[in-house]
Amino acid sequence: MDSLKELFKIGCGPSSSHTMGPERAAKRFKTETENAHSYRVELYGSLAATGKGHLTDWIIEETLKPKKTEIVWMPEFIHEYHTNGMKFEALDENGNLIKDWLVFSVGGGTIKELSDKRNGSGRTYTLSKMDDIIKWCKENNKELWEYVEHCEGKEIWNHLKDILDTMNDAVSRGIKKDGVLPGKLRYPRKAKEIYDKIDKKKNYLVITKKIFAYALAVSEENSSAGTIVTAPTCGAAGVIPGLLRALIEEYELDETTSLRALAVAGLIGNLIKENATISGAEAGCQAEIGSACSMAAGMAVYILGGTIDQIEYAAEMGMEHHLGMTCDPVGGYVQIPCIERNAIVAVRALNTADYALSTNGEHTISFDQVVITMKETGSDMCSSYKETSTGGLAKYYDKFLKD
Repeated sequence: MDSLKELFKIGCGPSSSHTMGPERAAKRFKTETENAHSYRVELYGSLAATGKGHLTDWIIEETLKPKKTEIVWMPEFIHEYHTNGMKFEALDENGNLIKDWLVFSVGGGTIKELSDKRNGSGRTYTLSKMDDIIKWCKENNKELWEYVEHCEGKEIWNHLKDILDTMNDAVSRGIKKDGVLPGKLRYPRKAKEIYDKIDKKKNYLVITKKIFAYALAVSEENSSAGTIVTAPTCGAAGVIPGLLRALIEEYELDETTSLRALAVAGLIGNLIKENATISGAEAGCQAEIGSACSMAAGMAVYILGGTIDQIEYAAEMGMEHHLGMTCDPVGGYVQIPCIERNAIVAVRALNTADYALSTNGEHTISFDQVVITMKETGSDMCSSYKETSTGGLAKYYDKFLKD
């Protein structure tokens, strides 16, 4: 598996696959074609279907400036490697092709070429199954975060410190802003409103509302192209920082514990990315919000003093109860149902952790099994429910507006 540095990335929203990935690809192609007079970029599948709402064309044009760029939308063409395909073409002053490049944004801001393996290309982690990692930890009397340090080296903590700081900054910015988010939906910001109404007396509703406010804050920052962390994607970026910030305040967690909790969450996300997908365009929102819930639930169990078996159970439940969830962003914006979904799922992750902690960690379906199930469910899912905005809520909301 790859390093956690390839999972937790810092960048601008609103979409890791539709904004951050294309931006990284455009930057790379630009450095390789400095003599180009202009560019032409074909966008395929989901990139074309919801690219407008995700600012795909805008980020590519901005990155390739000052050269002129023509964007060609081809939603009907879905490449077998991945639906989020794009072809960059560098042209001379006569419009002749100098160089072209077919590249794919496979989720979480990661880009791959046809020659790249979809899975198994990273060498940071030698083990790629949760069962094997748990076995290693028990044999060596180690915790999951220690396995991360064993594979990544101590320098991973510097990266996770940057991740933690960026998450907290996004929360702090988001709970201070009001107004509406960019786009035709004119979706109102709600994080500040909820945060301002919190009764500071300690009780269940206080931490719940804090989680709501903090998760909304990050999701709203993401939707307005603010700086956030892919956790594991932009569309699900509010779950982990929303829950973690609330737990830090509730339990007065020190930085070391917070960083180790992020390592546990990252390891869970890495396993999902390696053995299935974190791309909503490939497997629906189960791959994004389901992964985030799985990561956050395992993280919370660690923070609350659970065992490795209880962490695994929480991670399994976090995904199990999101199997089949569709990705149907209204108008192609990462707003409806994405923003509310982050807030609800952040609280659900805590409830999932609480459930796992109420058991001894024994259960029937393993985390590894539910990850493979998610992958298979995504393969069977109709394309209209995989970030194309042609089905589900997106379809009926658009119909309502037309009527």
